[in-house]
Formats: sequence, C-alpha cells, structure tokens
Amino acid sequence: MDIKTEIIKLREELNRHNYNYYVLDNPTVSDFEYDELMRRLIELERLNPELASPDSPSQRVGGAPLSQFEAVTHAVPLESLTDVFSFDELRAFDTKIKQMLPDAEYVVEPKIDGLSVALEYENGIFVRGATRGDGVTGEDVTENLRTIRSIPLRIENAPERLVVRGEVFMPKAVFRALNEQRELNGQPLLANPRNAAAGSIRQLDPRIAASRRLDIIVFNVQTVSGMSFSFHSESIDFLRRLRFKTVDYMRCKDIDGCCERISWVGDNREAFEYDIDGAVVKINSLRQREMLGSTSKAPRWAVAYKYPPEKKESRVKDIIVQVGRTGVLTPKAVVEPVRLAGTTVINATLHNQGFIDEKDIRIGDTVVIQKAGEIIPEILGVVKDKRPDWARPFRLPDTCPVCGAPVSRDKEAAARCTGAECPAQLLRNITHFASRDAMDIEGLGEAVVELLVGAGLISSAGDLYYLDAEKISRLERMGKKSAENLMAAIEKSKSNDLSRLIYAFGIRQVGQKAAKILSEHFGSLEALENASLDELTAIFDIGEVTATYIREWFKSPQSRHLIGLIRNAGVNTLSIKEKADGRFTGKTFVLTGTLEHYTREEAGAIIEKFGGKTSSSVSKKTDFVLAGENPGSKLTKAQSLGIRVISEAEFEGMIE
Repeated sequence: MDIKTEIIKLREELNRHNYNYYVLDNPTVSDFEYDELMRRLIELERLNPELASPDSPSQRVGGAPLSQFEAVTHAVPLESLTDVFSFDELRAFDTKIKQMLPDAEYVVEPKIDGLSVALEYENGIFVRGATRGDGVTGEDVTENLRTIRSIPLRIENAPERLVVRGEVFMPKAVFRALNEQRELNGQPLLANPRNAAAGSIRQLDPRIAASRRLDIIVFNVQTVSGMSFSFHSESIDFLRRLRFKTVDYMRCKDIDGCCERISWVGDNREAFEYDIDGAVVKINSLRQREMLGSTSKAPRWAVAYKYPPEKKESRVKDIIVQVGRTGVLTPKAVVEPVRLAGTTVINATLHNQGFIDEKDIRIGDTVVIQKAGEIIPEILGVVKDKRPDWARPFRLPDTCPVCGAPVSRDKEAAARCTGAECPAQLLRNITHFASRDAMDIEGLGEAVVELLVGAGLISSAGDLYYLDAEKISRLERMGKKSAENLMAAIEKSKSNDLSRLIYAFGIRQVGQKAAKILSEHFGSLEALENASLDELTAIFDIGEVTATYIREWFKSPQSRHLIGLIRNAGVNTLSIKEKADGRFTGKTFVLTGTLEHYTREEAGAIIEKFGGKTSSSVSKKTDFVLAGENPGSKLTKAQSLGIRVISEAEFEGMIE
C-alpha cells in the first residue's frame, strides 16, 4: 500500500471511530487502538507534508497558539430568543401565533446551556467556525472547534455551501472530572459547565481547548445551497443524515402538547449529558416563520421557556468536615432529603467558616436550598423563625479529622491540614512529589499513583523508594517492562539536588525558586530542619509567613516520618554545588511565541542556570528577545527599540 492510500484509509477509519464514539455513543475500538491509529497518521503527515489536509482527524489535537481572534460577520444573524417564565406566558405567546396562523405546529427542544456557534462548510469541508458574539459579529474560533470530535471536518455528499448553528457544551461528566483535577492541582474550581465551555472555546491555545473534551449539539440550518426545506424538523433530519450530532426535538400539534413536553424535559434534565436551562418552543413551518419575521432583538416565531431555580426548605441534621486533596477542610451540611432539579439532595456545601458565620447556620436550623447552576446544592439562608431552642453553632476543628495533624488558617478563611502523609491528600502529594519540577520520576503520573495507592503498595511519598518491581508488574496496565522502567526512574531520583527534594515536600509557599534559595543557603536537609525562625527570615525572599510554614512543616510528626523514610532509602539530602557558568550574567531575555524544542519555563530555566534573567515585557533594558512561531507584539516592540532578536537555533548555539 502506498503512503497516500494509507493516509486516506487511516483518515476514513478514524472518522468512522469518531462518529461511532462521539455521536452514536457506541465505541467500536479501544482507546489504545485509536491512539495507535492517530499516532501513525500524524507521523505519516509529518513526513509527507504535501499530503496534509485541513479535514484530517489529526487536526483535532490542537495547533500552535493564536495571538488573537479575528472578527467574523455572520451572513445570517444568530438571533437570541425571548424568554418566558411560566405556562401562562407561553399560552399568551400561543394566542398571538394562533390569531395569525391557526394551524401552526410547534417543535419543542431542550435549551442547551452552552456557547452558540456557527459552522461553515464549503464543498463538504469545514472551513470556519465562529462564536455568536452579538448575533451579527462573532469571533473566529475555527482552530478550537476543530478539536471537538463530534464536529465532522468533512461531509460526504454535501451541498456546495452549508452553515449550521450549534451549541458547544462541556458534558457534565467531563466538568466533574475537570474540577476534580483542578482540586488536585490546587486550582480554583470552575463555577459551572457553561462557563467552562465558553472559557475553553475562547482559549488562544487550541491545545487547551482540545484537552477540555468539549462537545456540540447542532440545532439549526442557517443557510444551505441547492436545496430547501418546508419544516424545521425536516432540516434536523437532514443534518442527522450528514452525521451531525443533532438536538432531540418533538413535534407538538398544540400548546398543551408543548407544556407536557416541557414538563417532561424539566423532570428528566438530570438524564441529559449536558446542562439545560430551559426548553425552546418553535414554529415548525419555515414558510410560517418567514411570514412572522423578527423584531430587532428576536424572532416572533419562537420563545425560550426558562425553568425557575427550585428553592426548597430542609433541616440541617449535621455538619461534617471533608478534607480535600489540597488539604483544605470544607464543611458540608447534611440535610433531610429534598427533591431539587430532578435529584434528591442530602448534602449542601458550606464553603468555609466565614460562610457559616455570615449566614449564621446552625445544626438543627431550617434552611432554604437551591442548586447553583443546576449542579451544586447551596444554602441561600436560614429560616430564623423555625430555629429550635437546641440548635447549636458549628466551628471547624483545630486538628484534621482524617489524620489528626494540626490545622492552619490563612487570610482567605481557608483551613488546611498540615499533615505531610494525610491519607486525604495522598494522591496529590505523591503526584506532586514525582512531578517533573520536583523529583522528576518519569512514568509516575496520577494514573500510576492511583494504581499503587489502590493496591496498598504506598501510603506515603517515602514508600516509593521501597517498592518491589515484581508486585508493580502484577498491577493492571503495568507489566514487567513498565515496572522495571518505573523502578529505574525512582532510583535515578535519589541523586537529585536538595532543592528538588525541598520543592517535592509541598511546603506551603515554597516553590521552585524558594526551594533553590533554601538549598543553597543551608546546604543540607538537616541544617534546614534545625533552622530557627530568625535564621529563615534573615534569608532574602523568605518572609515571616513562609518561614512559619517551613518551621511548622518540619515539626510535624508526619513530616519527620517521611524524612526518615527518605534518608533510610539513600535519597540525597545535600545541595550539589556546580561550577557556575555565567555566560548570561547581567543579560535579560524576553521570550515570545512558541518554541519547537522547549517550553518557556524550560528555556527560562536554562537562561537562569547560566546567570541570566527573564522578563515578561520588552524594554530598553532587554538584551535579547527569543522569538518562536507567532511571536506577537513583543517582536514588533523589540524591532522598534533595536533590540537583538534571536531564533531558537541561535539560542541553542549560545547554550551549547
């Protein structure tokens, strides 16, 4: 088989698997087999760039970052809808319609809570995608939309020109998984799937959008050449035949049927993979739509029924404390079961002690609950006149309810467990310990850490140095070779500089820079352990708060146990003095654009290793601007100031 034929067959096979998985929800190949096919296609296209194509499945992985989004004028406006909030208002809409069109038939669809976009196709090839914007002008987000696997990049037997409208959303399961990962990384949680989807599709780096696993539901034909439809339902069926993932609709002869369908959708909204904030009622006949037309703001032939946020009373039976992966103690109200937005609520988040004090929530209180963004149950307030005499206030504990370590409190009202080996933080702590910037144990990512913890092989980062290759090889998805590689990476990490070990401990406010300063100043882990508060604060860049966190961490019994394991395993605890190479001493670099062989962090670390500094902005004090692909305005400013601009190849020559 020649290369061109193989590439065509790979694209066809991957497109078929994408359709089966992302549209039909019926996967026909394992993730491993799919990844192998994709890797082969990417490699063939890389070696044969003349055979590259914009409709290739390889384009879904995300390309180089953009400097900005271009404006797009929609040929057919993406109109918004008039909202109604009750069946009485919906019947009033129907009365107006029936006065002009007594035989009008409706279509009811779930209103997906996402980001509206237009997809443009020419001769069956996806050429452009844009956000709704103000309805007339949006933003070109083509590269981000290419990463959505349910969007066909090529349509067989397609009209010459086709523009469709859809709603980009983040599936609820993906949203929950993303927030779990953000919690693991100590990042702020995303408020709701809609904001997460909108923020993802407007990322300048398509690789970020690709990682968010967005989806789309197509619900309208904006324009199509060479054919016409009589009914909206007919156009949706046409889109379904073209292999789009389309909206589920129901035809209703009268407004009573619409009300029944809206109630059904509302009662069953938890079963949808996406969030909905209402239901859309549209006239089905396209000819009748033309007769009614639109106002300056919205069409006259459709409305959006918005479900009111349900609010119900319940009683707080107890307040329990959960310890998150970052060590934050979060109070949670245990309430008497109450039905909200299609699910039974038995818990409601209380955020922190400040939230409890502000609303004066006590155990035994009757409270008003609603679902924030239809996802997270929250307490709106207390019904004070229903408070029993025995209701008691609540205070977060001073020790961790999981491991018993002391709890520290910061200015942000967060209470945190200080235990280095707390079981609640185990997964995050070990993953951080093994990360590239810490002990750099290759192959020990979160998934492998979960395997090791789940099998009971480790309960502390220190246990990594006592693992047995044979036991690892018996774990699912591992095997003898993987176990040997992991053991070799763990052994290699023993010789790391002390600065990496200090950073790996995860002491609050001790990042890579502070860890390096502490390593160079004290020279050994033992000296750092025994350092007083005054000795720590005497170091430049180590403030009193950071010094206090360091002292508290080293005093903890769990920390001392961890250090004991590490010492006994032969891990280096000394600062490794290297002969200084100051070739960049006194030089300031600004990095711009995308480098082929380095991330900005890696290039910056190399510059600092040779005595140089990096800056985020170009000024007269800048000595070099290292420019990669799509460099942006920093390059222009450097050229105007006469600052030397170097390529990645020149940079590599300077560091050889």
